[in-house]
Amino acid sequence: MGFMPGGDAEQYRSVVRGFLAVESSEARVRQAMETESGFDPKVWARAAEQLGLPGLAVPEQYGGAGAGLTELGVVFEEAGRALLCAPLLASVGLAATGLMAAADEDAKARYLAPIAAGESIATLAWAGPSPAISSLRADHGRITGTAGFVLDGAAAEVIVVAAHDGQGLGLYIVDGHAEGLSRTPLTTMDSTRRLARLDFDETPGVLVGTDVAEPIARAFHVAVLLLAAEQVGGAQAALDSAVGYARQRIQFGRPIGSFQAVRHRCADMLMDVELARSLAYHGLATATDDPAETATAASLARSFCSDAYVHVAAANLQIHGGIGFTWEHSAHLYLKRAKSSALLFGTPTAHRRRLADQLGLGGRR
Repeated sequence: MGFMPGGDAEQYRSVVRGFLAVESSEARVRQAMETESGFDPKVWARAAEQLGLPGLAVPEQYGGAGAGLTELGVVFEEAGRALLCAPLLASVGLAATGLMAAADEDAKARYLAPIAAGESIATLAWAGPSPAISSLRADHGRITGTAGFVLDGAAAEVIVVAAHDGQGLGLYIVDGHAEGLSRTPLTTMDSTRRLARLDFDETPGVLVGTDVAEPIARAFHVAVLLLAAEQVGGAQAALDSAVGYARQRIQFGRPIGSFQAVRHRCADMLMDVELARSLAYHGLATATDDPAETATAASLARSFCSDAYVHVAAANLQIHGGIGFTWEHSAHLYLKRAKSSALLFGTPTAHRRRLADQLGLGGRR
């Protein structure tokens, strides 16, 4: 179990959890859901100033803390547990990770520092299943095409774009207010996470990396693992909620948690959460120690963590009974986040198919 967080990572977890207990309480989450951007910029600024969250994994020479992926996984797990409404996955998991992996040194020095300081909201845009095979086109620095589901795409000030120029995949920086860029916020089931469609019509971009298919693929696999860690945190919160309610809800003169059916359901939820946690942190450790196996570890973690979160969040709602279906209760917020997260970066079925192909089992029935 050496890949699980310990020592310093667990101490940092307690600090992050205390911060989010105040700044990402259920009341704060519901307030952020009603805003146009989907998050509170003041909370994001405090997360940067007090905890250094945006720059945790950015190398020190670019203004970050240079922490490892396990520590970053702890942050994402706690963010998922608190349903944090913030551009954490977009700015840190996608944009910063992509720039670190595929951009040239000048671009890293120029763009990573503002992201690490929380001063610049960034995201990564592509068209297709993954940025490594993006179908966006670039012609002499002019980008054309549509990126359908971009995380925090309507609020991002810096858009990192993966696009083909006819010779290979390049990485471009597009200003959020650039000419020829149209941003359309999307109405989704999950109001705690914002998505947008970005239309590029010969939009000017600055080339910051060439022949980036392999490095951007590795960066994307890391983002998949960070999302898996976030799903673990959400599943843990749903489990805690279900167990707490089962202990206090009295039916037929006894807590419903004493009934065998409810106890077995909670035990199944616990198994799902613990297995998901092990797979997420094993994947993050693999990305650090054995990068060649990152794609396999990412698909394995992603496929299981997605299903686990949906199952646990649905069971939490059912254990709560009628009250779990009301708008006032938080159970539906976790179920909606679970459902939406399962569709980001490829469905569980797509990742299982990819995993089979990686293991050479794709042709078997």
